[in-house]
Amino acid sequence: MAAEDSDPAIATSTCAHCHREVPSSNIALHSAHCCRKLQKCEHCGDMVPRKLMDEHYNENHAPMICSLCKSTVERDLWDLHTGIQCPQRMLACQYCEFELPAVDLFEHQDVCGNRTEYCQPCRKYIRLREWIGHELQFHTGSNAAADLSSDRAPAPAAEQPIPKPARPAAGSQGKQLLLAIAITGVAVLIGSILYQRKGQ
Repeated sequence: MAAEDSDPAIATSTCAHCHREVPSSNIALHSAHCCRKLQKCEHCGDMVPRKLMDEHYNENHAPMICSLCKSTVERDLWDLHTGIQCPQRMLACQYCEFELPAVDLFEHQDVCGNRTEYCQPCRKYIRLREWIGHELQFHTGSNAAADLSSDRAPAPAAEQPIPKPARPAAGSQGKQLLLAIAITGVAVLIGSILYQRKGQ
């Protein structure tokens, strides 16, 4: 007991298979067990029981198939694919909040942003893509001028709330979107009929 306490450094050897430090007295037994039972994963370098190697690969390294776009994605890039790259991920239109695949969003917003809504103070129709700029340019300035002309002093800039642009009621937007889609469909149908007649 005293001899063991006096020798603080226990001699170790490196296993040729798993490259771990093992007490020299156990190296022969460890090496035999290690070679027979464990295998080094070529992807992560972990020592894995041979019988569990397929399970380890499937859970940690196997490429994944995206259920939306059907493309094969490396597991390390999965979050990037689902968050930014997948063309079929669902995104909401900034004008009507309708969700559709990312690949179709640009074309949809190009059409949707050209729809108009009636501005009560101006008494004219404004494109949705210009709505926020219109509110900031024409209506926040008039509100500030009205405040300055009133008897009470204006609040300091830090205390003034930032005006939130008014958006048109959401109920009519759904009907207008369906109407726009119907009109576009009819226009495409008429155009294709005229094109076919011209070809004949």
